[in-house]
Amino acid sequence: MSDGGDERNGHEKVPGRQRRRFEGISSRAYEHPADRSALVALRRLSGFDTVFKALSGLLPERSLRLLFLSDSVRVSDAQFAHLNDMLRDACHILDLEKVPPMYVNQDPQPNAMCIGLDDPIIVVTTGLVELLDEEEMRAVVGHEVGHALSGHAVYRTILLFLTSLAVRVAWIPLGNLAIMAIVTALREWFRKSELSADRAGLLVGQDLRASMRGLMKIAGGNHLHEMNVDAFLAQAEEYESAGDLRDSVLKILNVLPRTHPFTAVRAAELKKWAESRDHQRIMDGHYPRRDEDKDTSVSDSFRQSAASYATDMKNSKDPLMKLVSDIAGGAGDLGGRVRRGFGGFGAGGGTDTAAGKDTGGGKDGGAADAPRDGRPDDEGTDSRG
Repeated sequence: MSDGGDERNGHEKVPGRQRRRFEGISSRAYEHPADRSALVALRRLSGFDTVFKALSGLLPERSLRLLFLSDSVRVSDAQFAHLNDMLRDACHILDLEKVPPMYVNQDPQPNAMCIGLDDPIIVVTTGLVELLDEEEMRAVVGHEVGHALSGHAVYRTILLFLTSLAVRVAWIPLGNLAIMAIVTALREWFRKSELSADRAGLLVGQDLRASMRGLMKIAGGNHLHEMNVDAFLAQAEEYESAGDLRDSVLKILNVLPRTHPFTAVRAAELKKWAESRDHQRIMDGHYPRRDEDKDTSVSDSFRQSAASYATDMKNSKDPLMKLVSDIAGGAGDLGGRVRRGFGGFGAGGGTDTAAGKDTGGGKDGGAADAPRDGRPDDEGTDSRG
């Protein structure tokens, strides 16, 4: 591993330590169930890749490569050498034979992405490089290499293209609606793929606290002395469980335009996976391998995905997910539960206008279940893409 204790290009290197290598690891080992089932199904479709890439011939991939080559700094032994070391280490740990080119792009917004159709390229912004320390950045590089290993780059490139196209054809009746339907579906998949790539970043960095710090900095900036990982995770817990059904609907509306899950939610999801038996088995050397991918069962993958969703719904503290789970379980008094969830129908909650007094009284009325104050979503950073 290239993890010495020297100082290079103004970045102090952390003390070297041995990291486990996952020889021949399949991306199935770390992929989120929803992400994995979609990718397995696509990969097993006969001729899908050929048709998809043929239809993708309109995409300006060569133009993108020339743009980054001409207007960004390519990472190498001579430029951003510490990033080059991390990139090679990440590819070595995940056993990715071909090291993708990496570029540093001048942009104060912390961001990273893996794009490309035939050969992925990784782009990180100066804002991200300046924000994160060595171990935090290592997790980000591993995150992007995870995207490359999973084959996410091609779909991300399509998403970027279609998002741009939707803006151009917004004036065409129904044209924008058709494109945005595809974009919305791709965004839903990509949000799940981000959870997969976060796991890949953890496998590369093998330092959960560093991964947590990196996500926290992306959310709150370079003020680590003012932040606390445990308190940050508590935010995710509050977000998951707080409010009523109205807040659940607002959560859905807030996340729809995003390509990434909310940062606190990503941190909580990653911590949960890091403490799981699946993660421990990978660290112990028991994981699916790439030479077994061709034998992967689509139906088994979908069953795993469905089981994962069922478990998540059952354990969720979100009011809407609880209601859906109860409906699926045959819970009674549906109308009453919905009214309580929305804090009572009508602006007056449980007020009896004829009597001039409140008959809601506590939990079943509107006041007791009023949603908590929350600040509006700030899209801001689609970092660690």
